[in-house]
Amino acid sequence: MTDRKPKTRLTYTDQEALNFHSRGRPGKLEVIATKPMTTQRDLSLAYSPGVAVPVRAIHDNPALAYDYTARSNLVAVITNGTAILGLGNLGALASKPVMEGKAVLFKRFADIDAFDLEVDTQDVEEFINAVRYLGPTFGGINLEDIKAPECFVIEARLKELMDIPVFHDDQHGTAIIAAAGIINALHLTGRDIADTRLVVNGAGAAGIASVELAKGLGFRSENVILCDTKGVIYKGRAEGMNQWKSAHAVETDARTLAEAVKGADVFFGLSAKGALTPEMVASMADNPIIFAMANPDPEITPEEVAKVRDDAIMATGRSDYPNQINNVLGFPYIFRGALDVRATTINMEMKTAAVHALAQLAREDVPDEVAAAYDGARPRFGRDYIIPAPFDPRLIHVVPPAVALAAAETGVARQPIGSMAAYKTQLSARRDPVVSVLNTVFERVRRFPKRVVFAEGEEEAVIRAALSYVHQGLGSAILVGREERVRETAAAAGLDIDGRAGIEIHNAARSQHNRLYTQFLYQRLQRRGYLLRDCQRLINQDRNHFAAAMVAHGDADAMVTGVTRNYHTALEDVLRVIDARPGHRIIGVSIAITRGRTVLIADTAITEFPSAEDLAVIATEAAGVARRLGYDPRVALLAFATFGQPRGDRATHVQEAVRILDRQRARFEYDGEISADVALNPELLALYPFSRLKEPANVLVMPALHSASISTHMLQELGATTVVGPLIVGLNKPVQIVPLGAKDVDIVNIAALAAYNIGG
Repeated sequence: MTDRKPKTRLTYTDQEALNFHSRGRPGKLEVIATKPMTTQRDLSLAYSPGVAVPVRAIHDNPALAYDYTARSNLVAVITNGTAILGLGNLGALASKPVMEGKAVLFKRFADIDAFDLEVDTQDVEEFINAVRYLGPTFGGINLEDIKAPECFVIEARLKELMDIPVFHDDQHGTAIIAAAGIINALHLTGRDIADTRLVVNGAGAAGIASVELAKGLGFRSENVILCDTKGVIYKGRAEGMNQWKSAHAVETDARTLAEAVKGADVFFGLSAKGALTPEMVASMADNPIIFAMANPDPEITPEEVAKVRDDAIMATGRSDYPNQINNVLGFPYIFRGALDVRATTINMEMKTAAVHALAQLAREDVPDEVAAAYDGARPRFGRDYIIPAPFDPRLIHVVPPAVALAAAETGVARQPIGSMAAYKTQLSARRDPVVSVLNTVFERVRRFPKRVVFAEGEEEAVIRAALSYVHQGLGSAILVGREERVRETAAAAGLDIDGRAGIEIHNAARSQHNRLYTQFLYQRLQRRGYLLRDCQRLINQDRNHFAAAMVAHGDADAMVTGVTRNYHTALEDVLRVIDARPGHRIIGVSIAITRGRTVLIADTAITEFPSAEDLAVIATEAAGVARRLGYDPRVALLAFATFGQPRGDRATHVQEAVRILDRQRARFEYDGEISADVALNPELLALYPFSRLKEPANVLVMPALHSASISTHMLQELGATTVVGPLIVGLNKPVQIVPLGAKDVDIVNIAALAAYNIGG
């Protein structure tokens, strides 16, 4: 039995949802050129006359379209809007926000470019004819939100007519993820799949696909009962039947779901809230396996099951319970593998390969990046962990290779993978490092929610950030400001904060803690030229001092500020209230995130001209940040020279810092003095075989603050790199400062990092 309770459901106002989709560039997608378009020569090559060369080449050899165009990485997300999420038939145009969202998921998780196409017809033949001629444009077709039974006809016909993969995710996506979970649940309960009794409630697209895949995995037909709203689908039933249901009708005396689940080993719910009752659960076999996958509310909740059974393994479609059946574990990676071998279809063998790859991945030790999301408590294969986490970085190099290999083995791959090891390396490089780093932090904070005080609570961006922080399940938010001003700003922005769970407003001037905070601050500052009235004014009128005092006294877990003040001014405010951790010093660490690489840079905020001793401390503190983010630190102490060349005395303090780390027997990989290009370029690094850095550095220690500041700002403005920070490291309480004028998304990210206690 599990006593884990769901987190608070995420909520938002209709206006916030509309604002999200309309703010800035409307929608969620844009097209970005992948080739330079800056000179006349660029334009001549991209269009006329240069484009004629690949045109003739493709005419002579159509397979070259995969080499000379985006087709090899392009998927169409297509619908007619007849089954939009749980909203029903709202039409093609209304489905566009959902299809754009699906396209974004393709890009985020598998680096696949996807275009959404909404086909405005509910006639099956018209829809098929509209899609069948799109083959030359795309490498694959993802059908979405098309109602049953039409979806079965559409997918089957398009697979016959087209020579590229056609995949209806509503059918197969849920089935694949659930099947992976079932394999592991059967393993944990010691069952033989051939002797296991399965009941599937819901005979729509996902239900039919789940039954078919279950049989493909080894369930015997006589042991699988399919139910719909009218009860068991049995041989001889006439009411509400069609050819797809009839294919799974069985000989049985059971007529109701209650009768079907009696003694059953496994329940698959793809139906509606409340369909499975506690009484039904009590009648199931020992160690029942219950996948209640209706969304947004499952057929039965884990709490309801726990009241009648302490031996059940459960999965749902929700992220606030263990074992979430999440389609994003499947479709991006299945298409990734199919595209990379230029598959003509996605067959049962490829789907089965994805199932087994997912199941096996859940049994393996999770990497540091995932473990960090669990606050260091590394999840292990078991009843509450039978399906990989959606942000497991290994998914991209585990599932696509399995799919690609199955495609090759079944003869549907036009270009099989040569070196599988090289392919896996290429796949790993596709992951978006920005989202990867932050999702590690976000997942950990969701598991251990924190109370964050937002010092500048009257600012619209801060209010938005606080709401987002709460909505994302990261914890509760405290807005410091005048109540009426905070509410006026929120109302003007269309934000509803009155009575919102998890949101508090604290007016510093009216706080009941003022006397306590004032005395605390006076004790700290009285020998630094501050009178009691000065400290009282700082607490009553300065939100940074008030918010920092809240954190110092444990009235909040972490603090975020900086939107309206210069970084160093805000830092000075905080340092009047909060000290460095004993034995540590305060430094600034920036996270530079670019495609395929994440590098930490220090000190980017505090120490202007560090001595050798300072550099050694900075290296140690920055290495600690790397570890907290799940990386094995490889620290390069940078200079203009590399190991004495060119000669000069400007790097002597860097050389001495390395000797200090030697004497301290630092427990991380480090070396210096070394130039930035050598530290980051494996080919250049290989010219120095004696270097202690066996791989490129992921932590760069700058020789002075000016070089750190110049380099990070230059990287950010050039657009190739996202820089997060500088993050404050070394304080004895979690406080972070955002850049002046930061946007709400940046504030949320920094708030999560503060709650994560990235500074140690």
